[in-house]
Amino acid sequence: MDIMNISLGELAIAKTNVRYSTKKSDYADLIPSVRERGILQSLLVRKNGKGYEVVAGGRRYMTLKFLESEGQELEPVPCIVMKKGDDAAAIEASLIENVARRPMDEMAEYEVFNRLLKEGRSIEAIANTFGVTEITVKRRLAIANLLPKIRQLYTSEKIDGESLRALTLASKQQQKDWLALFEDEEQHAPTGQALKRWLLGGENIPTNVALFDLTDYKGEIISDLFGEEQYFANPDSFWALQMVSVETLKKSFLDDHWTKVEVLERGKRFYEWEHEATAKKKGGTVFITVSERGEVEVHKGYLNRAEARKRERQEQGEPAAAKPAKAELTAPMQNYVELHRLAAIRLELLNHPQIALRLALAHIIAGSHLWRVMPEPQRAAKPEIGASVAANPATLAFNERRKELISLAGLDESRGELVRPNGDDCTVTRLFACFLKLGDDDVLRLLALAMAETLSSGSAASEAAAMTTGATLNDWRPDQTFLDLLGGKDVVTAILSDIASPAIAEANKSETAKVQKAVIKDYLDGTNGRQQHADWLPSYFQFPAKAYTDRGGLGVVEHWNSVQDMFIPAM
Repeated sequence: MDIMNISLGELAIAKTNVRYSTKKSDYADLIPSVRERGILQSLLVRKNGKGYEVVAGGRRYMTLKFLESEGQELEPVPCIVMKKGDDAAAIEASLIENVARRPMDEMAEYEVFNRLLKEGRSIEAIANTFGVTEITVKRRLAIANLLPKIRQLYTSEKIDGESLRALTLASKQQQKDWLALFEDEEQHAPTGQALKRWLLGGENIPTNVALFDLTDYKGEIISDLFGEEQYFANPDSFWALQMVSVETLKKSFLDDHWTKVEVLERGKRFYEWEHEATAKKKGGTVFITVSERGEVEVHKGYLNRAEARKRERQEQGEPAAAKPAKAELTAPMQNYVELHRLAAIRLELLNHPQIALRLALAHIIAGSHLWRVMPEPQRAAKPEIGASVAANPATLAFNERRKELISLAGLDESRGELVRPNGDDCTVTRLFACFLKLGDDDVLRLLALAMAETLSSGSAASEAAAMTTGATLNDWRPDQTFLDLLGGKDVVTAILSDIASPAIAEANKSETAKVQKAVIKDYLDGTNGRQQHADWLPSYFQFPAKAYTDRGGLGVVEHWNSVQDMFIPAM
């Protein structure tokens, strides 16, 4: 490397530089010192055509450009000149410098890690260079799967890092669905943890994901209120038809002379950064993914990086790596052994219900290819509803107790929820080992939390749970959102009669619903001469719930009415 003084006019920011698109706010703190004392630390540059490009020192370079625009006369800039063509080293130099000086966000790290990957660096090498774990590098590279518009939302600070990370779990169709919600002023797009629940919690399979002709499906199709969206009521029938169609799709690629077509296990994602684009004639593979919502995506012309390196060695005439030793058991023999062992294990498990309880709890929390228990997504139709529920004393108390119990399970409190199924057998086993060390009372407390998280909102089961446990909403108080959402003047009049008196309701009967709501609020707050009814609960929030009119349609009432005969004798 050479040390030179180079005029500012000969310098330009390099595309490999992390600060390639730096905003003034990112270098404003340097302006006073550079204006007063100039550049004290050399820029790292390399030759590019007739000039030089800045590899590291982008903030200092942008500061100098700003001062030049103000008319300040500048001396030639001290620079260290790198060897030509070392792109990967240039990117590393830029990122290392900037990580040391200013925290990088997810998008900036993704862009740099992705450039290094394209320059031939392995994930392990990138992780070692920057002192992070390989999983951190992989998580940043997963941003490549996001739609450009979602990346723009993050760059413009319209969504946060937690939401960005959650969206890396989404299929392309889920990303499009979420974007439609985000861009619709009448809808509320979930973010953060709520977004993750939204992505992973849905069971309904939309008809638009079907590869087959809908006339072949013999089950019921459910439509939404407006008939704009339809869902399969019988998932088993859907999956039988969908997987036949996937096999037909696979065959069409084989008929088109692709040497290999791989259908990934349902729910498994395809990550481009783990593969290299490879033409059909060079042995490229077609990967077909099937999401839990039934969406099918095709990724044509890829090889995993290990296979790509193997082909490169073969083309260069390098000797093939030694074949691994042959497994002791054939696949059928392995299956034979496993099934016979399972027969004995299942029989003995019947004699140990306490152990079975702990193993079941581990499966509920972590999931497996046979277990898929999802937490209630608690989707709020409007942002103000979400804010209201978040402020509910019961929500706050539940979250505090949940932190304690998550810690009891040996898990990180920051995970947010106890139940987060990922199908990882190692996680199930680790939790099982932890629960074997806990007493029955603690295991039952964890089971209660898992059940509470997975109890479906507005269901007959949740109403039955309330009635059998003695749940109350005595700490809840009507807020402005409650009043704003009340619809129907007959309902508002009935509520006014309930909180005040039938005479007050009759006296205000001719008033608008808005005026009547104002009177209700006076009674809630004890203002404008009204006697405060601080402990009043609308009948909707009592157990069992009651309606104010005979119009019907109140789900929590109808659900309980449909099952109450099963419980009343036992209560």
